[in-house]
Amino acid sequence: MPEILKVKPTRMELLKLKRRIKLAQKGHKLLKEKQDALIMEFFTIYDEALSLRKELAQKMEEAFAALRLAEIDVGLLKLKEVALGVKPNNEITIRKRNIMGVPVPLIEAESFKRKPDERGYPFVSTSSRVDIAAQKFEEVLDVAVRLAEVEETLKRLAREIEKTKRRVNALEYIIIPRMEATVKFISQRLDEIERENFFRLKRVKALLEARHA
Repeated sequence: MPEILKVKPTRMELLKLKRRIKLAQKGHKLLKEKQDALIMEFFTIYDEALSLRKELAQKMEEAFAALRLAEIDVGLLKLKEVALGVKPNNEITIRKRNIMGVPVPLIEAESFKRKPDERGYPFVSTSSRVDIAAQKFEEVLDVAVRLAEVEETLKRLAREIEKTKRRVNALEYIIIPRMEATVKFISQRLDEIERENFFRLKRVKALLEARHA
């Protein structure tokens, strides 16, 4: 049996508790709906994350294969020299958006794909395989940034789902049952007091009638 709250067994407390139960039940319903919506959103984004992980693995495999071919073509030293001449990539901007009241990251970035003459290295002294390797790694960056946004979103949604679940369970299994048990206790106590008063009045009436007789 749930514990009861420490309150005075009065009609005023009974009315207050009944109002609190209605509010708690309403809050429980809203939180449960939020939890269900968050879970649906989580699994939708999770499917996207799986797809992006698969795509990233494929892109990385292609990029390292292209890098090996470029190394064979121009040599390791030349490849390192080319890498040192590459210009920095475009910067990214991290903003926020809300999903069911949960702030999640929104990464704004232009595509990392560039033309050979935009990368900064002297492409005339390299080979097409170096250009292909650079292009493949730019494709890796594009997917990696998208995946970073999605995975961070999943982490934050998971934390919010767990937090909401704890609140739903607390209301469902602890707070509401305690208030309901307290309402039952107060109702029973008020009934007892009413019966005691009834019998007391009846006894007084009988004594008055006996004295009058």
